[in-house]
Amino acid sequence: MPRVKRGFKARRRRNKVLKLAKGGRGGRSKLFRTAVEAVKKNLGYAYVGRRLKKRDYRSLWINRIGAALNSYGISYSAFMGLLSKAGIILNRKILADLAVSDPKGFESVVKQVKA
Repeated sequence: MPRVKRGFKARRRRNKVLKLAKGGRGGRSKLFRTAVEAVKKNLGYAYVGRRLKKRDYRSLWINRIGAALNSYGISYSAFMGLLSKAGIILNRKILADLAVSDPKGFESVVKQVKA
């Protein structure tokens, strides 16, 4: 069987990995073997980070809604319970945006829920 040197294909594969490893410190961005390890870890962290981002945003929205509700003397959990009983279909993202950008609109939602 003839020997296969894999010149062009191997170079293309290595360059792809080194491109992903750019910005790393020291050999992690220059040396192929260490770059492969770095890229594997980085891609794993990126995957986890995309899931954590959703969790972080949800907790941010909950904090903003809770802070806005303090002035109306109602807790977050009580508000969310009353909101579903009232049949108002607004998600946390929209409610948090209302609380920050349109306090009067948020106040009208709170009044509807309390009534």
